Amino acid sequence: MSEDRRAGNRIKDRPEFASKPRPLSFAADTTVAEAVAAMCDKNYGSVMVVDGDQKVIGVVTERDVMRKVVNGSLDAGSTRLEQVMTREPRLAHEDDDVVDWLRIMSNERFRRLPVVDADGRIKAVFTQGDFVSYTWPDLMYQATQMGRATLTRNFPVVLIGGGVMLYTILMVIVLGVVL
Repeated sequence: MSEDRRAGNRIKDRPEFASKPRPLSFAADTTVAEAVAAMCDKNYGSVMVVDGDQKVIGVVTERDVMRKVVNGSLDAGSTRLEQVMTREPRLAHEDDDVVDWLRIMSNERFRRLPVVDADGRIKAVFTQGDFVSYTWPDLMYQATQMGRATLTRNFPVVLIGGGVMLYTILMVIVLGVVL
């Protein structure tokens, strides 16, 4: 892929990157209850667990809270994020390719991707939905091109079929008038 083409596919080049609100981030010793309160207040589906340098060390999602805290009968007020977080999550860098990460997220079945800067500090969280909105116009273009190629490749068949259909319609009209 050319460098010009690749530059347009970088995560940091997406309009969503600049407009995304700052991710919720908490220290590992924060309680689940405190994190959930912030998630509810901001309508977020996850929090990033960071160290003192704002480097991501874990992720806690709504699903983690449901499965590990609620279903595990843990007390949200005393359970710390470090006890339920997904450790060493996959991290994207600002210059990474959007389509590469969409493929990885789809193959590995995760929906939230922390994006970090060159120093490893949290900058944004992208979701599969963010990436799909990026690829949708490309998918529509590819579908259109495939349709054109199929029609062009099968043009003689389409022409004959269209001729037969037109002849049939004309015969129905003529016979309808004559009878």
